[in-house]
Order: sequence, then structure tokens, then C-alpha cells
Amino acid sequence: MIINQKKKTTPHNNMKKTLTILTLLVSFISFKASAQDDLPQQLKSYLSFQGGISMPGGNFGKSDYYNNSAGYAKNGAVFGFDAAVYIYKNFGIGATFTFQDQGELTTNDATNLSNGYNSSFVKESTTVTAQGRYHSSFLMLGPQYSFVIKKFILDLRASAGIMKSWSTPITDVEFDTSTTDNIEPQQLSSTARAFVYGGSAGLRYSLSDSWDIGFKLNYVNSDGIAIQNSDNPGTTGRLVTKQPITVLQSTLGITLHL
Repeated sequence: MIINQKKKTTPHNNMKKTLTILTLLVSFISFKASAQDDLPQQLKSYLSFQGGISMPGGNFGKSDYYNNSAGYAKNGAVFGFDAAVYIYKNFGIGATFTFQDQGELTTNDATNLSNGYNSSFVKESTTVTAQGRYHSSFLMLGPQYSFVIKKFILDLRASAGIMKSWSTPITDVEFDTSTTDNIEPQQLSSTARAFVYGGSAGLRYSLSDSWDIGFKLNYVNSDGIAIQNSDNPGTTGRLVTKQPITVLQSTLGITLHL
């Protein structure tokens, strides 16, 4: 005769099973929490105040009488605001507004132009006087992606927008009377608008949940603003009708999280 004997369940066995289940449960919860920590977190939108230096590039920074696109621009100060609104995790839309001063023509620039006019118009002497400065503003908008590395945030952005010129240098040209030419060319100050495009890279360091400090490089380019002239010299000599704009701006800023 076969007798089935039921194995006894001891308190010790019950405790082992309970501990095993609890261990598996804690491990699962820990794994899920770790996986969540590894996912990109939603960044906070921000507003920055920035200031620094704006450096002309390309034809804008050249000093060449025979190049009608040469702007004789100089390094100058730039101030502005930068902001971004994150719409999904690390991806957002950024905007920048800046005001920059790109300097004025120097005595050497006036001499450079005088020598050029002397050659073009076969003059013994030409007086060139200059006044006014390059003052302009940029308003740009574009997509941004931010990389988070511990307390550092790297912002990369492509942008486009509009440039408003508030003033450009005025040049007055006076010839001597060695020939019968009576023209007195003048390049007028421009308040024109133009399309601009570019890109930027910024590195921010988190001081707290509310504040960052950072450094930014901003490249801006434009085919140019319209330039008006009076007493047009025609095909002889220098005649600027469109001034290309290219700048590289380097700024430091303080950022408030919104």
C-alpha cells in the first residue's frame, strides 16, 4: 500500500520565500528608477542677459577702396537677450535679440579712401571726411537642442531673422580743382533692413535650479543692407550700394530659468 505524505511547510521556508519575493520586487523597482534617471529630462525654459564683443568678418571687416563690399567695420560691443522654450525634453525653440556697435572709420581709413579717389579720378589731393558709426540690431529665431553633462548644458541652435540698421558711417569726398570734375560723392547713413541667418553654440553652468552662467558664440551673416549715395560718381571710383554683414559675437551671460 502506497501512502502519500504531504511535505510540511515550516515558518523558515515561508520566510525564505517572502524574502525572495521582496528582493525581486525591490530589484525591479530599482531597475525601473535607474532607467528613468537615464532618460533625457525636461529642461527648463530660460531667459539670459548677455554682453560681449562683436567681431566683423568677411568683406564687412575689410579695408579696401577697390572692393565695393568692404565695410571698414571694427570690433565693437554687443548686448542683448537670449531665450529658449523647451517643447519636448531637450528640444526647444530659441530666440536672440542683440544690439551691436561695429565702430567708425579711422584716420587711416580716410587716407586709404583718399588715395583711392586720387587714383580713380586722377587728382592731386582728395579730402575724405567720415562721421557716424555702425549701429544695428538682430532679431533671430530657430530650433535648439541642448546636451546635459552633469551641471553643464551645451546649447546648439540654427537661426534666421531680420537685421535693422540704425546707422552706418557717412563719407564725404571733396576733390581739388586740378580737373573740371565738380562732383562731391557722399555715402549716406543707412537705416535699411535685411534678412540674416546663422548659428550659435553656448555652454551654461548651473549655479542652482534657477540660475546659470554661460559663454556663447553667435555667427550671423547677411547678403547686405541697401546703401544710398548722393552725387553718384557713376562707373568711376568707389560706389557702395549694398553692404554685406558678417559678424562673430562672443558673449558672457547670466541666465534665469523660467
